[in-house]
Amino acid sequence: MSEQVCRECHRIINGQTCPICGSSNLSADWSGMVIIIDPERSEIAKKIDVKVPDRYALKVR
Repeated sequence: MSEQVCRECHRIINGQTCPICGSSNLSADWSGMVIIIDPERSEIAKKIDVKVPDRYALKVR
C-alpha cells in the first residue's frame, strides 16, 4: 500500500485512518513533505498548525 495523506491534518500515513485526528478522509494525491521533529520550537510547525512530530504533506488535493 502506498502512502496517503490525511486531508484534515496533512499527516502522511500508511493505514486507513489517521492516528492523530482519527479521520479516514485520505488522499493519494499530494506533494511536498516536511518533517517536524520539535513542534514547539518549529516556526514551520506553527505556520501549518502541527502539534505532533511526524511527516506532513505541504499540498493535498
